[in-house]
Amino acid sequence: MNRRTIGERALRARGWQIVGDPPSDPVVVFIAAPHTSNEDLFLMLWMSWAKGMHPRFLMKREAFRGPAGPLFRAVGGIAVDRDRPEGLIERILEEAGRVGRMQVVIAPEGTRAAGRYWKSGFRRIARTLDVPICLGWCDGPTKQVGFGPSIRPTSDVRADMDLIRAFYADKRGVHPERRTEPRLREEDEA
Repeated sequence: MNRRTIGERALRARGWQIVGDPPSDPVVVFIAAPHTSNEDLFLMLWMSWAKGMHPRFLMKREAFRGPAGPLFRAVGGIAVDRDRPEGLIERILEEAGRVGRMQVVIAPEGTRAAGRYWKSGFRRIARTLDVPICLGWCDGPTKQVGFGPSIRPTSDVRADMDLIRAFYADKRGVHPERRTEPRLREEDEA
């Protein structure tokens, strides 16, 4: 069974519906938000596979220890040392150049618990690679996952985040009580 079939069947079996079309750009940073449960990773993978995409997702390196490590790598995981992220963008650039098409999936909240800020790595990576950010989402109450619009990040952090906030305003995640409002620390420091 191929990944497309796995993605379609897994979503259908759990009662989830895909909304929207995947980005056409060969390389994109793909936001997976709101990140409120362990199920989010699977929903984003299944949605991507069902639409013929080949996602690579960033995940803390600690998750790759033990028996889950080989599985995460096999389905597209890239281990990230959050204390020492040097070289990550170069690794992504090298991989994108090698494979030609890539969706770099990032959960900008960085945790499944409600927090105060999103992490800004998704924006830095997109600007460095000069690629768009596709706004992917899941919404537990409606059992929908989807592809939102793609935006090109600019030098205006607040304007970019205003667009992102407006899009995610009605996206609640699997566990809405754990949702983090899209806001970067840089916005408050500016």
